[in-house]
Amino acid sequence: MGAGAHPLYRHGDSVVHRAPAEVKIVCLLVFVLAVVATPREMFWPFGICAAIIVAMWLLARIPVRWMLPRMLIEAPFVVLAVLLPFAEGGPRVDVAGLALSVNGLWAAWGIVVKGSLGVGAALTVAATTSAAELPSALSRLGVPAVVTSVLVLMIRYVDLLAGEVSRMRMARIARGDSPRALHQAGAIAKGVGSLFLRSYERGERVYQSMLSRGFDGRAPDLAAIGAPPPAAATQWAVAMIPAAAAVCVSLLAWVTV
Repeated sequence: MGAGAHPLYRHGDSVVHRAPAEVKIVCLLVFVLAVVATPREMFWPFGICAAIIVAMWLLARIPVRWMLPRMLIEAPFVVLAVLLPFAEGGPRVDVAGLALSVNGLWAAWGIVVKGSLGVGAALTVAATTSAAELPSALSRLGVPAVVTSVLVLMIRYVDLLAGEVSRMRMARIARGDSPRALHQAGAIAKGVGSLFLRSYERGERVYQSMLSRGFDGRAPDLAAIGAPPPAAATQWAVAMIPAAAAVCVSLLAWVTV
């Protein structure tokens, strides 16, 4: 992991990349809250919110083919949503010969569309914000220094853990293991346990290294250590336009519902 990058970061020099990280985080939170607050019985507000996200992709020069595969992280929630029309009670409607719950259909629609928009917005921020920008941004937003340090360390070492998992998998395959075979479940479980122990030991070594360098349990104010200047008022006003548009769309949806 170099240059403060993380697995979801896409290098670029767009307007979105240059926007202050703390502004993008606040914009993301406001946008997601506006999407969640939008009544699920309306369709057009979600179309407008989706257009806002796509417009951000265009401004950040992020190809759709790069973003869509990473949105598959919401697949488990989609599976849950598919089951709701069969499990919910209340009035039912026939769809292709199946008696589906009306409430379940609305609930499934709400989960899928709101989850997809939330994931798309979060990935946009992740793809345009490097790990090096996060400490100062979170500190300026008032996040406790200890929490900020934990998050930064997690981002730093998740790539190392992913590499460890890949090496362990290759070692098993080289010894005749078949990861898709059911009888190898025991070996996979042992590998997970071994990975946990290695991660714990690495954490102990990192902590001991921090102590040897003068760490006394108090996290420093990361916003004051070599951080860029805070966002100006004009930067806040411009960067919050997508969130403000989503809020307006949500309010308009409630007025016309």
